[in-house]
Amino acid sequence: MRFHRTAVDGVVVVELEEQADERGFFARIFDATDFAAEGLDTAVVQCNTSYNRCAGTLRGLHRQRPPFAEGKLVRCVAGAIADVAVDVRPTSPTHMRHALVELSAANRLALFVPPYVAHGFLTIVNGTEVTYQMSGPHVPEAGEGFRHDDPAFGVEWPAEVQVISDRDASWPLLDRRGAPS
Repeated sequence: MRFHRTAVDGVVVVELEEQADERGFFARIFDATDFAAEGLDTAVVQCNTSYNRCAGTLRGLHRQRPPFAEGKLVRCVAGAIADVAVDVRPTSPTHMRHALVELSAANRLALFVPPYVAHGFLTIVNGTEVTYQMSGPHVPEAGEGFRHDDPAFGVEWPAEVQVISDRDASWPLLDRRGAPS
């Protein structure tokens, strides 16, 4: 695996190193030793999948509030997404910055999102499936969200949102200090 740092502290693109022959290829998608050497959380306590029927489906931006740490290794196994991590950690050196990466079944990239960083994605094609390896259990009462179109983040989504939950559409905008308004 190759690890590529992004503009957001702790958010890392994970690229496969394929070993190919006439049959196809083999590659590791996770290795605790390699992740630890990069300073990334190696715990995996839960694995999730998200199937999305339509292009333009937006999920996020979500995170769990401290102290409920929930890092994610996100991979698109069918279709394609614009995957976004927004640094909403108030004391982070990259506070309010974001990283946007296209993850697809074709490019086989993954995105590591550390705890307390908001995460979301927009599907680019119909029939998109996304898998997550989670470093902590999901605690529903610790969940919070942020508006995908909040000008404070400056995310330029590659397509128009067609499908979004009422909950995700109604998160409040942030004020100029980066706090919920």
